[in-house]
Amino acid sequence: MATIVIYTTSWCPFCTRAKKLLDHKNVTYTEVDVSSSDARAKMVALTGGSTVPQLLINDKPEGGCDELYALERSGKLDKLLSQ
Repeated sequence: MATIVIYTTSWCPFCTRAKKLLDHKNVTYTEVDVSSSDARAKMVALTGGSTVPQLLINDKPEGGCDELYALERSGKLDKLLSQ
């Protein structure tokens, strides 16, 4: 099973949407709240993205909510999650 880290904030509707899809897929993920500037700086360094959510799947940056749903629509998400 894949290792998934999702960087979020509590007030972000896109974060909620991304987590809802991951929950629907019944996968375990680690959620990191980036409300503090230190956590956000680490997220940017690891993912290259400055907006939330940002996802790492098996230590590879996969983008945010839109990219996650694009992977789902293309049929590629299940393959990534099963690695």
